[in-house]
This record gives sequence, structure tokens and C-alpha cells, in this order.
Amino acid sequence: MFLISDLQKSIKKNSINNAFCINEEFYTYSHLSQVVSNIRVILKSEVNKTDYNIGLVTNDDLETYASIIALWLEGKAYVPLNPEFPESRNYSIVEQANINFILDSSSTTVTLLKSQKIIKTRGLPNTGIDLVPVDIPKESIAYILFTSGTTGVPKGVPITFENLASFFEAFSVLCPDVHYKDKCLQMFELTFDMSVFSYLLPLLNGACVYTIPKSKIKYSYIFELMEDHKLTIAIMVPSIINYLRPYFEEIHCPDLKFNLFAGEALYLDVLQEWSQCIPNATIINAYGPTETTIICTSYNFNRNEENKTHNGIMSIGKDMKDTISIVVGDDDNELEIGITGELCIAGKQVTPGYWENHEKNAASFFYKNYKGENLRFYRTGDACYKDESGDFLYVGRVDFQAKIQGFRVELSEIEFHVKAFLNKVNAVSLAVNNGLNNTEIALVIESKEIDTLPLLDYLKTKMPQYMMPTQIKFIEHFPLNTNGKIDRNELIKLFKTH
Repeated sequence: MFLISDLQKSIKKNSINNAFCINEEFYTYSHLSQVVSNIRVILKSEVNKTDYNIGLVTNDDLETYASIIALWLEGKAYVPLNPEFPESRNYSIVEQANINFILDSSSTTVTLLKSQKIIKTRGLPNTGIDLVPVDIPKESIAYILFTSGTTGVPKGVPITFENLASFFEAFSVLCPDVHYKDKCLQMFELTFDMSVFSYLLPLLNGACVYTIPKSKIKYSYIFELMEDHKLTIAIMVPSIINYLRPYFEEIHCPDLKFNLFAGEALYLDVLQEWSQCIPNATIINAYGPTETTIICTSYNFNRNEENKTHNGIMSIGKDMKDTISIVVGDDDNELEIGITGELCIAGKQVTPGYWENHEKNAASFFYKNYKGENLRFYRTGDACYKDESGDFLYVGRVDFQAKIQGFRVELSEIEFHVKAFLNKVNAVSLAVNNGLNNTEIALVIESKEIDTLPLLDYLKTKMPQYMMPTQIKFIEHFPLNTNGKIDRNELIKLFKTH
């Protein structure tokens, strides 16, 4: 499998270079190879050959990243377990993934388990360097990430080595000049798939990974890292630059050469301002659910030309190599140009299916004859349309649509008009139950309380009455989930009726 052999070669070739900067401490590739080899020894001696899914406690340290590489060299998959998540959630993941062994670098024992064996990875004795991978079939699983489930039970998304290799082959076209001198931001918790992109891209190219300590305020620490260490590559979620926006005038990062956004809607207005902070960077807005291996479409931001948007949201662009995206209606037939429907994706990056979840697989995947080929498509749950030049425009989540008085409402459209009036103030529109089993529009504004009458008067000139917010609340800072995205579930709690 070329991906693992390439990783092995990179670690060996770049032995004297820095591989990680974790909490201001540097670790070379030579140091990394030693820790990987130490963990491999204990894997060989203590883990059954028939156990392929191994739990991994997600600490921000070298041992955790080395554990991932050691597991891959042994042909095993890692299943990340965040020790800060509720125990019940981690128990559910452990049981669903049939995990018997968990790697843990914590200085104290993390209470996660019932009968599973914890293997401590910190302070292992040094052994001979061993980076030669076992024979790994391409369909073997590299990792399983558990995402939120509508029933309250997390659902597992396995990604194979073939999925991962196809992703990096496609991505290499977008950013072909990554090399050993690059300094790359890794801002994501390891239960989020963007983390795989953020640590593996630099490691495959002999570059250095700069992580965010869990004890730090994420957005301010990113600002410091980018400036103090002159980072060259940054992969982010858009929420981060919304938090950095008050400091844009102070931020100047001419060394950044590549900046990619994914994970949630990216608004053009804040991106245009951010682009002045990183004057030499290529900026890409990308899109991809966990089920399609990190990202699968991309759109290049144009500094000096018009950019495509819908309700102020940047286009998600065109398919990457070996990905096929279509917009379908309720009957799964492809819709015409300009008509909004559900985005569905096929190709080499699509997961083989949810882990041991036949009901969810039946609902989320379907086969369709496309240009003479029977392809397996994944339903993303995202509402999009395709324009005449083949770019996809993101409209919003299918479940971010609301039926108000029989009318279908796009919440993103309300947010667009609110932000246009408030000028640089962030806002989120929500569909809430008013206690009478009727759905109404609620609005949360990220600011101190202001007089809303001028805003409402403005909205009346832009939207019909049924789209008008009936409840408005203010919050100083939007809550973010562990992936750095705005936590809409927390915002909805502001409007819970009792």
C-alpha cells in the first residue's frame, strides 16, 4: 500500500527534521521513529493478531500520534476516544467497534472501560527501529470515526487505506508543493476527520506538525502559532476566522502559502477580510463529509475577481479527482442546472458503509446508473445546486430547512440578510418549537444586546412575514463543539420551552 510505504520512507528520509511541535516542544522524525518502534513492540506482544480495531485515547502528545503510525504499520485501525467526552458515549463506541485493547498515553489511567485492556504508551523502553509495514490489503480499515447519530447513538464511519490513498492522490493536485520546510497547523481534535488531513499531509512530506494544546484557547493560540512560528500551511474550519475577526488588523502572516477551509459554510465577506492577513496564500474552500474521506470538492478563492456565492456562502466548487457528485430530487433522479436538491457523492473516497449498521446503510447509500456505469452514491444531507460551469453552490443542510406555515424556509437565507444588516456581526438562524407544536424562526446574535427594531424593519424589506424571526437572543460568544464548529444544538437550548 503506497500510502504507508510513503509514510515509512518520509520518516526515514527526514530523520533530522522536526516532525512535531507540541506545546512549544519540538520532536524530530528520528524521535518519532523511536517512539513508533517502541509501541510496535508492545502491540506485537500484547494485542491479538485477530484484533484489528484498537481504541486510542486522544491526547495531545507524541505518543498518541506515534500510536496511529504504529497501528497502521501493523495493519490495524485506530478508533479515537476523547477522554473528555461522556463515559456513556465512549462505552458505546468501544462496544460498537468490538474494541478489546486501548492505547493510552495518559499519565494517569483514564476510566473508559469495563473489560478492555489498556496499554500504556508513555515511557516505553527503547528498542530497535522498525518501520517496515506488514502486508496491508487496500480494503483494510485505517480508522473509524464515530459521528453524531439522530437516535442519540454515535454511528461509526470506517475509512479504508484505499479511501485515504485516493484522497491524498486527489489532493496533491490542489497543493503540489508541500516539502520538508513547511510548517503545518493541526488545530483539530483527533475524533474529527480533518485532523487526519492535518497531521498526515506534513508527515508524508517531511514537514512539521504544529498542534494546539487542549489547555489553550484555540483561536488565540492559532494566531500566536501562525505569527511566531511563521506557519506555511493551515487547514481550518471557518468558525476560527470569525473568532479572529476582531484582531485582523493585528494579524500579518506573509509566510502562509496555503490556507484551506472545510467543515462548515464559509462566508465571502469574512474571507475577503482574512485574505488581507495572509497576502501570499492560495485560499481554497473545500467540502466533504466524513463518509467521503475528508474533502472531495474544492473552490479556489479569487483575490482580484468575483467569487461565486449563494446567500453570501462561498461555492464548494468542483469534484476532486475520482469523485462524482450529482444533485438529486426526492426520486433520486439528477436535477437540472440551477435546481436545488440533495448532493450525492460516488467515487473511490466513499466509505464502504457505516460500521455494522445495516439500517443506516440502506438509508444513506444507493446505486444509480450514471453515464453507463452502476455507481454507489452517498446521500450527504446537504442541499446544493450546480451552476452552468459545473461549480456546486451550497444552500444549507437539508435538515436546516424548516417548514413554516407550509412554506419551505432556508435558514441560511435568513442569516445572510441578518449579517448584511449587522455588518461583521455573526448570527445563526434556528427552527424552534414554540411550545404549541408550531415551528418558528429564532435568531441568535453574537454580540451584546442591541435594539432589534431597525434589524426587523430591514428584514421586512427582504423577506416574507413567515420567514421573520419571532424570538431573538444575544450571546457574547457562540459555543463551539470539539471540532471547532458552531454548536447549534447548544444554541437551540436557549429557546427550550418548559
